[in-house]
Amino acid sequence: MKKLIAFLLAACMLLSLCACGTTAQPETTTGAPTTESTETKEITVTDMIGREVTVVPGSYESVVCVGAGALRMYSYVGDVALLSGVEDIDNTTLTERPMMFDSVARPYVQAFGETFNTLPSCGVGGPMAQTAEAEKILSCEPDIVISEFEDVEKSNALQEQLGVPVITLAAGSDGVFDAKFAGSMELLGKIFAEEEKAQQLVTFVKEQQAAIEAAVADIPEEEKPSVYICGLGNWGTTDHLMTAENYSSFRVAGVKNVVSGLGIQGVGPIEEEKFVELGAEMDIIILDAAAVKNIKPLYAEDKTMFDTCKAWQEGEVYLEMAYNAYYTNYEIALINTWFIAKSVYPEAFADVDMTEKTNEITKMFLGVALAEDIFACPSSFGGYQKIDTATFFS
Repeated sequence: MKKLIAFLLAACMLLSLCACGTTAQPETTTGAPTTESTETKEITVTDMIGREVTVVPGSYESVVCVGAGALRMYSYVGDVALLSGVEDIDNTTLTERPMMFDSVARPYVQAFGETFNTLPSCGVGGPMAQTAEAEKILSCEPDIVISEFEDVEKSNALQEQLGVPVITLAAGSDGVFDAKFAGSMELLGKIFAEEEKAQQLVTFVKEQQAAIEAAVADIPEEEKPSVYICGLGNWGTTDHLMTAENYSSFRVAGVKNVVSGLGIQGVGPIEEEKFVELGAEMDIIILDAAAVKNIKPLYAEDKTMFDTCKAWQEGEVYLEMAYNAYYTNYEIALINTWFIAKSVYPEAFADVDMTEKTNEITKMFLGVALAEDIFACPSSFGGYQKIDTATFFS
């Protein structure tokens, strides 16, 4: 009887062990495929010019950026260690390349130039290179291309030639404050699995804008000085007549624009006669540093060119950093807005130190404090300042 009981107990234990084994096995086999499929999931994104492109977020290991501003915007969100090539304009070790921006601050180059200088060419780049160079791009063996050539047909053709996704970014007329800039950052975040980083930057810009707007919200209209912005437009071609009626930094800073109502579309020149006529209304002049190289020789020829400008005569001329150098320096455009607000409304922004603000903003955009490097560039003329009109152009 004892032997029978022992036999029955042993049989039950064996059946129990077998049952446990068959229960555990399916849990192991069904878990693994789920993880793998999540890691390799394809999605369709719509780029900033409306093209639908299939991508695999976080999978890319070889990135090329082409067109004015593409590498800059990628540098704000993406990992520069993934780059497999750069345009010649962004490799400062080359002697045969576009050099028109070498004297001006381009923070993304200042932050990551050592990396850029080690990479092969994916094209010439620069204002005169208005098409992507497919053969050079292919030689860099990218598995994705970030582009700023905002043309649907050309983007589709390039994607077909390369056989990899081509994602086109855009910023919009309001630059750093434009919804398209935010959209480009969020798109990059999604593609490269950097959503949190992208959202932090978008939120930061919105918070900075809100802080400036809040500081000027209660300033009565009648107490606002009239301000003239000049020196805008393409690098090397701008002067004291190039201005904007809808300058986004003025709008955010609550600035009264002297040229409001003139019907200027985007950035454009006013007639010399109009400049002279408006001179008496110019309480303050904001001069973009990009124009200094052209204004100096003009002033040398005609020392009377600013005689009608109230701001010039009273020493109320301020220098902002060049925000347009191989397209928009978005971080500098934001820093300029703080400087404009501080220059026009000094009491409201008395606690704002421009060196500290510059470092705060470049650290958010690029991870590095760059005020010293930006101000040291020859075409920065020492950084943000009130110009001594008696000596600056002499």
